[in-house]
Amino acid sequence: MKKEPIGKLISYIYRTQLKRMSRSLGEYGIGGGGQYSFLKAILMSPGTTQDQLTVDLKFDKATTARSVKQLEAAGYIERKADPEDRRSHRLYPTQKAVEFLPVLQSLLDESNAKLTRDLTNEEEDQLIALLQKLNLEE
Repeated sequence: MKKEPIGKLISYIYRTQLKRMSRSLGEYGIGGGGQYSFLKAILMSPGTTQDQLTVDLKFDKATTARSVKQLEAAGYIERKADPEDRRSHRLYPTQKAVEFLPVLQSLLDESNAKLTRDLTNEEEDQLIALLQKLNLEE
């Protein structure tokens, strides 16, 4: 049996997960492009910056800017001027986002369960350990 390239498999899984989450989150005004990743990161680290999100989530600056703008327009986050650097803004979740977090987490858990439904607990743990072991730094 011919082995599939690891990068191809990871990319396919990622795109499938993005599509699944986009369908689930559309009714909440959260679009594709991994917007949910940005929202979750802002909920977990209120006051973060766009630059920090770009680094932490490993997206490009344009995707980060677009996602932040869309989440702000949908009422999930707000920008506030950074008191230490007037050129920079800090990102904070709104009350709408805080109230939405349990729904978001439930959808993420459900998506993950679908992804790993054919794995035993041991296989899932092993897969996570192996993926974390991959060196993805440039």
